[in-house]
Amino acid sequence: MLATAIIEQAARLLDLCRARNVLLASAESCTGGLVAAALTATGGSSDVFERGFVTYSNEAKSAMLGVPAATIASHGAVSEPVARAMAEGAIRHSRASLAVSVTGVAGPGGGSAEKPVGLVWIAAARRGGAVVSERHIFPGDRAAIREASTAAALALLARLAQ
Repeated sequence: MLATAIIEQAARLLDLCRARNVLLASAESCTGGLVAAALTATGGSSDVFERGFVTYSNEAKSAMLGVPAATIASHGAVSEPVARAMAEGAIRHSRASLAVSVTGVAGPGGGSAEKPVGLVWIAAARRGGAVVSERHIFPGDRAAIREASTAAALALLARLAQ
């Protein structure tokens, strides 16, 4: 269940995108569809949210978004190059003008010294424009990390939709 604050944040983003005629897409790994869930929690969101991709496995990232397997092999799924490729893939495989991607280590296991639990890469791509990315290390348990990642992804979309 998403926090009310995140649902409200998503609703404000939908209003902003509606006013600017911006279509959105998401490509999610560690959030497992929470960005899409936040965006679709408000009725009428289909005029702004075009589609979401939940690409939890490396194979899904390649098959659904076109993330090169070599990029995943070289950098790992939780990396800036993969986050950027996911966002670009969501643009290529949708009608969206703005797409966000999230990939990270939500825990409780799976972390390492190089990629600790809480490490999340978020990227956003604009059709015909640049890709931006952010690195975060969120504290807390799995639920807190996934919720913080969702809020950060929505915030990045809002900044770019301005």
